[in-house]
Amino acid sequence: MLVRLSKLTVLVLTAAMALVIPSAAAAAVGVPASKVLILQQGSVLAEVQSASTVPLGFGSSARQAVSVAEHLPTMEALHRRMHPLGVFPYVWRSLHPFWYIIFRYHGKIVADVDVSPAGKATGVWTGPEALAPYTHGNQPGILTSWLILVATSVLFMLAFLDPRRLRRLALLDGLAVLAFLISYLLLGAAHLELAVWLAYPPLIYLLVRLLAVGVGRDRTAGGLAPLLSTRVLVIGLPLLLAGRIVLSLLGHVEIDVGYESVIGAFRILHHLPIYYNDPNHGDTYGPITYLAYVPFEQVFPWTNSLSNLHAADAAAIFFDLGTVAGLLLLGRQLRAGAEGRRLGLVLAWAWAACPFTVIGLIVHTNDALISMLSVLALLVIRSPLLSGGFLGLAAAAKFSPAGLLPLLAAPRQRGLRGALVCVGAFSVVVATAIFAWLPPGGLSYFWQRTIGFQINRVDVFSPWALHPSLHPIQTVLEVFAVLLVATVAFIPRERSLTQVCALAGAVTIAIQLPATHWYYYYILWFLPFALVGLLVRPVLTRPRTADTGPGESMVETDAREPVLAGV
Repeated sequence: MLVRLSKLTVLVLTAAMALVIPSAAAAAVGVPASKVLILQQGSVLAEVQSASTVPLGFGSSARQAVSVAEHLPTMEALHRRMHPLGVFPYVWRSLHPFWYIIFRYHGKIVADVDVSPAGKATGVWTGPEALAPYTHGNQPGILTSWLILVATSVLFMLAFLDPRRLRRLALLDGLAVLAFLISYLLLGAAHLELAVWLAYPPLIYLLVRLLAVGVGRDRTAGGLAPLLSTRVLVIGLPLLLAGRIVLSLLGHVEIDVGYESVIGAFRILHHLPIYYNDPNHGDTYGPITYLAYVPFEQVFPWTNSLSNLHAADAAAIFFDLGTVAGLLLLGRQLRAGAEGRRLGLVLAWAWAACPFTVIGLIVHTNDALISMLSVLALLVIRSPLLSGGFLGLAAAAKFSPAGLLPLLAAPRQRGLRGALVCVGAFSVVVATAIFAWLPPGGLSYFWQRTIGFQINRVDVFSPWALHPSLHPIQTVLEVFAVLLVATVAFIPRERSLTQVCALAGAVTIAIQLPATHWYYYYILWFLPFALVGLLVRPVLTRPRTADTGPGESMVETDAREPVLAGV
């Protein structure tokens, strides 16, 4: 009876998400801007053309807004300590526009003040918050909608919940992923310090859990998503995907990530350098990111307007659906027959229902590109040439996936020849992508605009950025990440595909932990690995014949999992 009720509940929740969530998206609309300096979530920061002109819909001029900001007690005290302060007024254009006044001291931003169109100060930001407008809590309402977050969270937990085994770690695993919502909502409420610290416990928990699965210390048994029958998955997954796509299109929220990716594709098609003196620093990604947007830019050409970012919309949806398709196929590779098809459906469901993949799709970020390429690298893991090539594409898109190369090359599993082929394919893809689109300034300029910028960027979303005194801990985490990247090439000696996925998730999280800038979209980078590692229990099966070579996998008649056996 409980299972029947749960089936009905799942279908009702899924259909409700597909039908009612798009109505919540109608509140978020994009606003074109004449000249954009900074693009934030659903908003743009535009230059002021005249200090005395009152913009349409405003009751105050830039000069009046500046005067209001300068006479605030906080700003008067700051002015006494830092003199002179440079003042730069902008219009924050969004559904609810306002004046955005930036104060600089010796070229560095030291304060921001929000002033309403009527000329009333509504927010003062100093210190770390002044450097990052996304910490001010002015996100579009659709990104913090309780209707969306609760619905997706419930649907996501159905992949982990077993009412008959409530003490299983799987329940805690699912809750750990959702725990990022606490930090996310706190940041949406402009509580930066608390939001930063609360993002790290779930990261550390998932790192430890995935390492335990990866080294073979966790082989707990249990039913796979007993509340989700195969019929419910087959019917509910398309509904869930349709609801997400409609939500992303009606939400019409494009952030700087998608915007700059489209610009990169536009520059490629017009034979312009990808890497140039971009004040928004949107050229920080690898060439593959911009190349991936070229087909969408050809179908939906960008016309130098924020109101025409259909290429970013289409690309984000394609990458998301590509990840879903990859997980469906990965399930069939993990298990044979009907069990594999069901496993693929559960993995795809968990991805589609996760609140952070929904948020990523709404804002049309490019992070699902890494997810899709990572899943493809796992699908072809039997081939050192193909797996190395797909990982090379991911690394040439956002660099960080390069840390997975020792894991996928794994000389103990592939043998020396297979490891060399994997590394060679990876190197050829990365080198070709970089040198084909090398800027006039050469490798040094490419490094400066991409990896060098990421290493030295000024940001606030990490403990190390907020508190420089914690730099020794950051260094320890960096050393740990390097050691883990090297270790997983050899340990454990035998590993199943599930263990490889779990180790890939652990390595990805270990690389993210010491990063100066971390954000919730980065969850998409390790989520496919984590879903496999947390939902699928590794079952090692020995090769039956003595001539099974390094890197060969086998599915036995009892539908157990392939094993990548040692030499």
